[in-house]
Amino acid sequence: MRLRPLLHDKLVVRAVFASLFASWGVLTAFTAILEFAEQLDSADKGSYSLANVGLYVACTIPRQIYDLFPFAALIGSLLGMGGMAATSELIALRAAGISRSRICLGAIAGLAAVTVVMMVDAETLGPLGEQTAESIQISAKSNDMMISRGGGVWARDGNVFVYAAGGAKRLHKGRRDAIRLLNLSLFQFDDQGTLLHLTQASRGEYDNKEWNLFDVTHTDFGADAVTQSTNASEPWNTGLKPEIVLAGIEAPRYQSTKELRSNIHYMQRNNVDAGDYENAYWARWVYPFNVLSLCLAALPFAFGQLRSGGFGKRLFIGIVGGISFLLVQRFTQNVATVYHLPLWGAHLSPPLLVLMASHLYFRKRA
Repeated sequence: MRLRPLLHDKLVVRAVFASLFASWGVLTAFTAILEFAEQLDSADKGSYSLANVGLYVACTIPRQIYDLFPFAALIGSLLGMGGMAATSELIALRAAGISRSRICLGAIAGLAAVTVVMMVDAETLGPLGEQTAESIQISAKSNDMMISRGGGVWARDGNVFVYAAGGAKRLHKGRRDAIRLLNLSLFQFDDQGTLLHLTQASRGEYDNKEWNLFDVTHTDFGADAVTQSTNASEPWNTGLKPEIVLAGIEAPRYQSTKELRSNIHYMQRNNVDAGDYENAYWARWVYPFNVLSLCLAALPFAFGQLRSGGFGKRLFIGIVGGISFLLVQRFTQNVATVYHLPLWGAHLSPPLLVLMASHLYFRKRA
């Protein structure tokens, strides 16, 4: 009996999706619980209550499901296809004249549709949820700071309002604890709300437990005249806590592709290392290849080793495969960063190598 067109695709997609969403849900719940437990350490600081912690974690869910999807897809493919192999459903499909590649195509097509949804999530709900979560945390811990859309930071230090158009964390003596704020504007008001003084600086840096301003222009608004003065650099005596400012600098991987591209160009124009932002930018574009390569690496096993393996074996292979891929990709990124190699190549090479290995394995067993 010959199957109707697409009927076997529905069968494969149904099996893979059942395992995908089950593993995806477990991974997301586990990650959310860990995030909740971590945030509990900061509860009761300022007005950061248990309710704020719960809202913070809820807002990070869109970003978490995006990050976890490639590994959930890998585990889902192994469990779904492995389950079909264990019950001889794949043998029945092969006996009906359907090739291995055609069987796998149905699973890949279904996962590709979910990948598109995740890419939309990364550009919309993910950054919005992460920014909302950070705003909840920062505003609860400190009433003197908020984050503006597009990476800018507003802060208050008494009667001085501070705006930074951009910011970045950078290495200082091997530690990522130095801060650089770009295009600073400091507005000083009196108690009646009158602007008394404006200080503008091309950048502000926190190193060695102190703040410094560079390329500084002071503008004093007197009753009868406006005067200006300039300084190449000067110390900045402020009560702003570095850890609060650091939290206000939105992490690159939580920004949309448009924001990342804009920040990269902005930092390059200001001679600031944009490596973190470039890494996040290329990771966004390589994301579909990561999903495709992990799934293609899993599917050939369904026709061989997983046929006689149980649930535990398939789950173990999925976890080890996902962790190994993550470690290899991180290694190539670090090597590219240290030796100033193209970051797009560092991101693209691991999934391409996995795709090539899967293709060769598939041909060998065909």
